[in-house]
Order: sequence, then structure tokens, then C-alpha cells
Amino acid sequence: MEYDVVVVGAGPAGLSAAIRLKQKAAADGREISVAVLEKSAEIGGHILSGAVIDPKALTELFPDWKARGAPLETAVTKDRFLLLGPAGQAEIPMPLLPPIMHNDGCYIASLANLTRWLGEQAEALGVEVYPGMAASHVVWEAETGRVKGVVAGVFGVDREGRPTGEFQPGLELHGKYVFIAEGVRGSLAKTIMAKHHLCDASEPQKFGIGLKELWQVPAEKHRPGLVQHTTGWPLDENTGGGSFLYHFGDRYVAVGYVVHLNYKNPWLSPFDEFQRFKHHPAIAEHLEGGTRVSYGARAITEGGFQSVPKLAFPGGALIGCSAGFVNVPRIKGSHNAMKTGMMAADAAYDAVMAGRSGDVLDAYQSAYDASWVAKELKLVRNAKPYLSKFGTTLGGAFGVVEMWLGSLTGLTVPWTMTHGKTDAAATGLAKDHKPIAYPKPDGKLSFDKLSSVFVSNTNHAEDQPAHLKLLDPSIPIRVNLPKYGEPARLYCPAGVYEVVYGDEAAKTDPRFVINAQNCVHCKTCDIKDPSQNIVWTTPEGGGGPNYPNM
Repeated sequence: MEYDVVVVGAGPAGLSAAIRLKQKAAADGREISVAVLEKSAEIGGHILSGAVIDPKALTELFPDWKARGAPLETAVTKDRFLLLGPAGQAEIPMPLLPPIMHNDGCYIASLANLTRWLGEQAEALGVEVYPGMAASHVVWEAETGRVKGVVAGVFGVDREGRPTGEFQPGLELHGKYVFIAEGVRGSLAKTIMAKHHLCDASEPQKFGIGLKELWQVPAEKHRPGLVQHTTGWPLDENTGGGSFLYHFGDRYVAVGYVVHLNYKNPWLSPFDEFQRFKHHPAIAEHLEGGTRVSYGARAITEGGFQSVPKLAFPGGALIGCSAGFVNVPRIKGSHNAMKTGMMAADAAYDAVMAGRSGDVLDAYQSAYDASWVAKELKLVRNAKPYLSKFGTTLGGAFGVVEMWLGSLTGLTVPWTMTHGKTDAAATGLAKDHKPIAYPKPDGKLSFDKLSSVFVSNTNHAEDQPAHLKLLDPSIPIRVNLPKYGEPARLYCPAGVYEVVYGDEAAKTDPRFVINAQNCVHCKTCDIKDPSQNIVWTTPEGGGGPNYPNM
């Protein structure tokens, strides 16, 4: 199937790009064909975010978004920032924090529902949107090495890799340009970045894992418009992270925790840190008496300005979180993702109308370099490295001072700090750290992994190859278990990885088990495995979580 532009991923970036292409064609009285592929069974089903949304990019895309009924439900009315200790808290007055960390003019909403709305707008403009179509391979042009398209929609392969009676070989979708909008740590993006050396001049990408629950609380506890962020407990001084808690919509409270994946202690479990965090009095008071509606987890790009790769390659572009535009101090990225999709669309539209195809969209790179996205990321570029180098308290203070300097003067400091090693390489040895004894969940505020996966609505066809691949099947037991305690069983937020023993009491005859059907597509294993032995690939289209209102 031939298109002018093929977009892989129907998230905010991919859909914004598709919409922009059609808008420009309509304004010029021209035609442009656009296809968007989405691995989730429905648009928005795999979208997970806090989310407090800056409507800046949405307003550029649809100045009349309010009249069109965009589901930005609840305007922010109050900002709070707390430092947590084991039993108490201290509130930092918001006037002490730089303006970029304030949420004036922003909205609390479900990013998944906003994405569904964007999907409707795209289809109304004539974009062909295909949910349940996982793009599994890049189609390369052999002579030039350019990206010619993707293979999508392979179905009916059994767990041994053999075609079944329901086998469908998939389609090749070719585009004059192909936009990669898979989100964080996409499998196609990894392949393209490696082949075209897109990351050679940038710092290693850094990541966090974000865990989120949606609660519905009694009316007397609901405080629409409240935004509360915290740092500190339960993480120690040298483990980066923090929380969010937002009141919005129909008595909803979105509560979540982010753990930076450069943590050293291999015994740490981000899921269990999140569960015990909810028992803190400053958090429990918002949730007690409420009902947990849904759960999910997702990796987050945190490298920022210095980790953004080269954005254009022969035949296409990286947009949104495939390249990594999250502003860590703001805890926001959807506005940047949308804007990068729009800038790539502008470049591709001009190229197609000029009769070009398959070249490098240098105009997209130039537009990004001059954009408010790059300016915003440059202002906060040292915030993450400060935390990594100096710890939460001192590093956070350095970041705040630098952001204030930029806000007051418009100037940035002359240095750009490096990230150094990858998050996988940051993992320490098991013998150098103490195991962490986590409290048992009470089933009221805290829960176990399997019951959490259940409310994420995760499902995969059982008779398909495991989409979580081991480069060397011996490494989990031969290397990771003795050196690191096999941290996959702890950093995975969905109970995918287990070490089971032939004799549980004696801890003999260990085996590594992958429960791929539990996977919520967070990609943490692909990022944090210290041996870099786990490769996340796309399962059959339609598999994975299905997040309502998340």
C-alpha cells in the first residue's frame, strides 16, 4: 500500500502530524495521503500519562479546540509541592519555585481520551487510521538504505513461529516519508537510530518508570483542579523520583509515582515503592474511602535537550517520545510531542508538494532547533544531571536556581552537563546493596502486581511467540542472578519475569520464566536490564493493556 506519509503510532505526536498534513493540504486545495498505524486495539488504549496538559500545541493545531469539545476537563486551580519524610511533610511555597514549574493555564485530563479525540479529528480530515496494526519491521530500500516503509499486521503465528490456520502475513505500507511515533523506546526507532547513527552526537537517553492508578473518590474528598507533586520519601537521597496526584473529572484522582531508572540498588522495586508511598498521610487522605479504577505503567524519556538524537533520516523522521522531548521539571511532554509532529508534518508536506521523496527532511531539524520546544528543553537541560550527580536535595536546589536564572534573565548557563552512562550501566551489584523488605499490600490502599495487571485490562493472544526476546537465554541465571539478584523480577511492574526454583526451600535449580501475557508494554526491561539481554518487540496488534480514562 502506497502513501505519501506513513505514521507509526497513533499517540499525540503521530496524530498531530497526520492532522497537520491534512490541514495544510485542505488549505491549499491539494491532496495528500496519510496512514496512521496503532498497535493498540483502539486509539488511546496504550496511552498513559499523569496528566497535566499544557494546551500550547493543541491551540496551534486547533485554535477552536474548546468549541470542538476537546476533553481537557479540569483547569488547574491549585498547585502544591511537598517534601515527604517517613511520616510528615513540608510544603514548599509555590512562589519559591520557578515559573516553569507552575501549572497556570494548564488542564488536568486523561491523555488517552485526548488522543481518542485527536483520532476522531484525524479521521474526519481523511486520515486513514488503523488500530490493532502493530508495525513489526522496517522496510529498507536496499540500494540507498533509506526507510521505504514498514511491515504491519502480522497475525496467526504460533509460539514456535509457525503459521497457523489464521495466519496473515502482514502488509507493507510504503511512504514517501515515514514518521516514527512509537513512544518511548520503540523497537523500530531503535533499529533506525542504530542504522543511521542518529544518536552519535547526543548523550545517552535517560529514562524513568512512571506508575499510575486512577481512583474514584467520595464527593466530599474530591478537590477538582488540585495538582500536588512530591519528592523525597519513600526513595532515599540518591534515588531520583517523585509523585503526582491530580483531582479532575467525575470524582477522579490520578495518583502516580516516577522512579528514575538510573537507580543503583538492584533490590529496589518501583512498583512496591509506589504502593507503600500511598500509605503516607499526605497521600492516603486523598484516597481513603475511594475505589481504584485502573492501573498502568510506562517508561518516560528523561534525557532532555542533550539526549535528543538527530531527528531526520533518509525517508523519515522521529517525532514525539520516539526522540524524547519530556521536560523533567515540568513533568510534561505531550505538548512538545504534538509540536514536533506538527513541525515534521510541515517539512514533509513541503517536500511532497515539491515532488520529493525519501530524502532527509533537514527542514524539520532546522525547525526544531529554532522552536519553543528546543528553547524550553535547553532551559532545564541540567536539572536531571544535577539530581543524578548531587542527589535529590542539593541537585534539586541547583536545578531550581538555574531555572530561576533563566526565567528572570532569559539567559542560560554556559555549561551543559552530561549524563554519562546508560541506566542499565548504573545498576549496582547485589552484594553491595541491602535487599529491601516491602510491606505486604493491604488490598485497600496498596495492591499486588497481578491484581494491578488485571485492572489494566491487559490481554495477549496466548499462542503467539513471546514478544520479549532474550539475546542469550542463559544470561538471566548465569549472570544476572548471581551478580544482580536478577532485577527483572523487581523492576518489571507487571510480574512478567520470575525466577523459580526446583527446590524453593533450598533455592536450587533456578529457572527464568517470562510471563509475556502480563506485559503492559512499559519497556522498562529493554532499558534497565544490566546485561542488555532483553529486547522488547511488538506482539500481535491489539495486544497489551487497554487504559480507560488514563
